[in-house]
Amino acid sequence: MSATQQPAGQPAQPGQQKAGMQATERIQAPGGGGPGRGGPMGGGGMVGQKALDFGPSAKRLAARMAPDRLAVGVVLALTVVGVVLMSVGPRILGHATDLVFNGYIGSRLPQGTPASEVPDAVAGQGVVPGQGVDFGAVGRTLLLVLAVYVAASLLTWLAGYVLNGVVQRTIRRMRQDVEEKIHRLPLAYVDRSARGELLSRVTNDIDNVSQTLQQTMSQLLTSLLTVLAVLAMMLWISPLLALVALVSIPVSLLATRAIMKRSQGQFVAQWRRTGQLNAHVEEAFTGHALVTVFGRRGESERVFDEHNDDLYDVSFRAQFISGLIMPTMMFVGNLNYVAVAVVGGLRVASGSLSLGEVQAFVQYTRQFTQPLTQVASMANLLQSGVASAERVFELLDAEEEPAELDGELPTGDDARGEVAFEHVAFSYDPARPLIRDLSLVAHPGQTVAIVGPTGAGKTTLVNLVMRFYDVDAGRITLDGVDIASVPRAALRSRTGMVLQDTWLFEGTIRDNIAYGRPGATDEEVLAAARATFVDRFVRSLPDGYDTVVDEQGSNLSAGERQLVTIARAFLTDPALLILDEATSSVDTRTELLLQRAMAALRTDRTSFVIAHRLSTIRDADLILVMEDGAIVEQGTHASLLGTGGAYARLYQSQFAGAVGSDEGAPDVAPAG
Repeated sequence: MSATQQPAGQPAQPGQQKAGMQATERIQAPGGGGPGRGGPMGGGGMVGQKALDFGPSAKRLAARMAPDRLAVGVVLALTVVGVVLMSVGPRILGHATDLVFNGYIGSRLPQGTPASEVPDAVAGQGVVPGQGVDFGAVGRTLLLVLAVYVAASLLTWLAGYVLNGVVQRTIRRMRQDVEEKIHRLPLAYVDRSARGELLSRVTNDIDNVSQTLQQTMSQLLTSLLTVLAVLAMMLWISPLLALVALVSIPVSLLATRAIMKRSQGQFVAQWRRTGQLNAHVEEAFTGHALVTVFGRRGESERVFDEHNDDLYDVSFRAQFISGLIMPTMMFVGNLNYVAVAVVGGLRVASGSLSLGEVQAFVQYTRQFTQPLTQVASMANLLQSGVASAERVFELLDAEEEPAELDGELPTGDDARGEVAFEHVAFSYDPARPLIRDLSLVAHPGQTVAIVGPTGAGKTTLVNLVMRFYDVDAGRITLDGVDIASVPRAALRSRTGMVLQDTWLFEGTIRDNIAYGRPGATDEEVLAAARATFVDRFVRSLPDGYDTVVDEQGSNLSAGERQLVTIARAFLTDPALLILDEATSSVDTRTELLLQRAMAALRTDRTSFVIAHRLSTIRDADLILVMEDGAIVEQGTHASLLGTGGAYARLYQSQFAGAVGSDEGAPDVAPAG
């Protein structure tokens, strides 16, 4: 049974108490709620979202690429060479322009014109009076430019290809880390998190991180290197023009920073609202039948519209504000272009620069502002991706279950199955103690039934035995060994569990039964199915044991699903058996048959049976009656009826019409 599945019938838990928690600790998400609690319209909560801390989160995301540092180095080398070649191109092209311009001017001057009569604007630029354009030199120069640009493009493409592998491997490791982390999280974390919100972090947020890295990493690296390379070329051509071009950088940075500062919070809110919407949709769709039956479709649609409108508003603001970066950068870039053109024209007129150098510089100006504009335009993607990464990191940083100890449980003849509670105290909320100083012993082979009103703490005892939660004080021992000193997997491998809320995965009936014991043979699976009367209904299915059960088990009835989970527990042949209202969904005749099967299953092993229908526990060796987390009565069925206490009142409330015919039942008025 999945440890994250929460059985019914337990007292108020963190998932039910969260409505009263402070807003700074958790943001309420209508339609949240963990699995097995609340209802289709029940309130739930989601883990609170901190303000986005862009720098540290971005560095942490980049650090996750460390295992691919060699590939990253290759990408960096390829990108550097490609950018250098791309940056040299305009300078070579400017030389071709000079060849054409000088040839044209030379053809207009008579051959033998003295240098003193050559115009100042072209003096010293290589103009030869009477000599026209050298088209051979121009052609060779253009071919060189073509070769440079082709080589630069190929290197850039290759760098992008390698980087794509780096990004996908990084995301794969992140998914693996999240998957492993979920299995190390305590049940309390899952209880207090809306399932849709948790799924949104595992799916939507990781996908968004992948998309962000894919779309920005290569372009970001290329853009930053291009800025450096182009800046070097600009300083080489004309320090004065380079200074004019650099004036736009602080203006652009200030404008970008101001816009990003306003949009950061909007992107955080966008993904928070996405998690809330997912939580509501997941719960409403899961409980669609109940929503319809109770006439709450209108309210469900209203809540959906509210979340959808909130998501629309914050998404619009986030995209609009961050979208201002691009036009702002273009405006500053155009101003810079005009300034360079004016100053460059004056330098050509004075003969300080050639026309080809100014042309190259104008191209560099475009190449200089374009990557800055691209980086700015990626700001919205970066902020969105880092916001999602921070949500994933928040999950990865969540407090895990306490470290495992290396204790061992007895094996062989020493594994008797004795369970003892020694002065146990526990509470889900420190402000509301639930179990105080509880002590009891379940002897080997005993069947211990736990009864009491809803919220009395029945399932809590089971959660403590399974170490879904750890005790606050005291200890629980199994065969004399403190269960807190042994690995959880070792403890749970000794245990079979059947919950009231059935859990089946998408697969065949055979696979669902065999889930209880990996490696079980088909004969063992069939034997467990026959013993628990699964075989009786499976034979009537067209595909028999190969019938595929969907994720919700909707193609089986509730009773049939419960029979499959009982067969799964039967197959494990556990030393400790826990049945939490395990026959609540089967018909009376099948329940009688199952009681016989489970009686055989309970032979020579300790069993805890949580029951609301008291007729199912008449033969229990020990019956515990719980109220408000304490054991108020204990004994056998007959002895407890004879005392006329809480158990007798519970029993008569169920069988008031038949109490008179029960020889052991006292004449006690029904409770309530």
